[in-house]
Amino acid sequence: MARQLYVNLPIQDLERSKDFFSKLGFTFNEQFSDETSASMIVDEGVVFMLLEKDRFQSFLPHKTVADTSKVCAAINAIQVDDKEEVHQLLEKALDAGAKEYKEAQDHGFMFGRSFEDLDGNIWEFFWMKATD
Repeated sequence: MARQLYVNLPIQDLERSKDFFSKLGFTFNEQFSDETSASMIVDEGVVFMLLEKDRFQSFLPHKTVADTSKVCAAINAIQVDDKEEVHQLLEKALDAGAKEYKEAQDHGFMFGRSFEDLDGNIWEFFWMKATD
């Protein structure tokens, strides 16, 4: 069986987050969603669980949910097919209300742009040249 990656991400408002990520082209699996969480499909085997803050907190008996307006615990990086797709996705994110997080990074063999989503989580879309 192929391994799958599930990333749990705290959010403030489920419908607002679903609307935002839908504008980026992501879809949702309603079978694994409810009134406080949504199963967001990024790719085959890659799923982000968008969990309202109280729901996310229920998984943390000994810690608190980070205040993403002040701290960052992870950068969610998604590889795409080419530089143009990086630009297109970043522009969709900005049009949907995100803020560009830092200047584009161009290393020749790799190119990326990043944004802060509506909840302060950091995302990056990047392209990397395939090695021969």
